[in-house]
Amino acid sequence: MNPETILAKIQGDLAACIQDAALVAPRRIQLKARPEQLTAVLARLKETFGIAHLGTISGVDLGENFEVIYHLSNADVTVSVRILTPRRDPRIPSVCPVIPGAILYERELQDMFGLVVENIPDPRPMLLCDDWPEGQFPLRKDWKFERPAEIIPGGK
Repeated sequence: MNPETILAKIQGDLAACIQDAALVAPRRIQLKARPEQLTAVLARLKETFGIAHLGTISGVDLGENFEVIYHLSNADVTVSVRILTPRRDPRIPSVCPVIPGAILYERELQDMFGLVVENIPDPRPMLLCDDWPEGQFPLRKDWKFERPAEIIPGGK
């Protein structure tokens, strides 16, 4: 199925779940979805079009909001599904019931952006060390790195 046909079918089948859909490049579709509809959108893409390969999940700090982008594909097309969540209460649903391999990316979003991934099967920190300061999220624009004092063994 060609990307134009897939886009037209998405716009018809998922009209109630998405805010916008466009063909942004050859073989690349971009959707904007409501966070509460995310799992339904991904399930429909998987069941109807076989768009089941999750390449990655990206997070972007936009200031007032965080944008989370799910990059999915099949042999014909790549689909990027975008959702927004407010900085003051950054919550997104886990997509693990639809795509189990998403857990690693969701744990990364929790560690690096401080997003709360609701109903994640394993919420343990993954990337940051055990003694990482609580409330510090390295990929947020307002995060400041403070270099620890250097200790040079035998130094003066």
